[in-house]
Amino acid sequence: MEPMQIVLAVLALAGVWAVAELALTLRRTRAVVASLDKTVEQVNSTIEEARPVVAKLDGVVDELQPALAQVEPLLKQASVAVEALSADLIEVNGVLRDVSAVSGAASSASNAVSEFADAASGKVQRLLDRGHRAASKAAKPAVEPASEPAAEPEEASGAEPRTYFTYNPGEEAIDE
Repeated sequence: MEPMQIVLAVLALAGVWAVAELALTLRRTRAVVASLDKTVEQVNSTIEEARPVVAKLDGVVDELQPALAQVEPLLKQASVAVEALSADLIEVNGVLRDVSAVSGAASSASNAVSEFADAASGKVQRLLDRGHRAASKAAKPAVEPASEPAAEPEEASGAEPRTYFTYNPGEEAIDE
């Protein structure tokens, strides 16, 4: 055999092999294309099912647009309301401080008046006790009856003396 015949035989074998490979590749490609067709059909059916949902969502978004336009002014109003509330709370805090100061001053004044009244009452009581003692010394009989036991002085017992006066115009005060 000549070299040319050998080359032609090798080329013929390579051609047959290439055609066989091409046939196998085409067969695989057909299977892939068939699978791709099925997938495209499924995607198309899913898109068809999703179209009403998308249409409803479009309607909902269209309905929400006016509400969304109102949200921003509402947020601004809420912000203003919160700022006003904060300012009011600051004013209330100031008023409470003023009320606390006034009530503290009133308490101090009340305590001062109470102490003054207690002191005045004590002075009047002592003055009345002195007047009563002087009047009772002047009105005591010279001789005491023996049937009555002698009483302890009230000042010695530690109790505050009890004094009762009867006032009759034109007469002296009498101890009862």
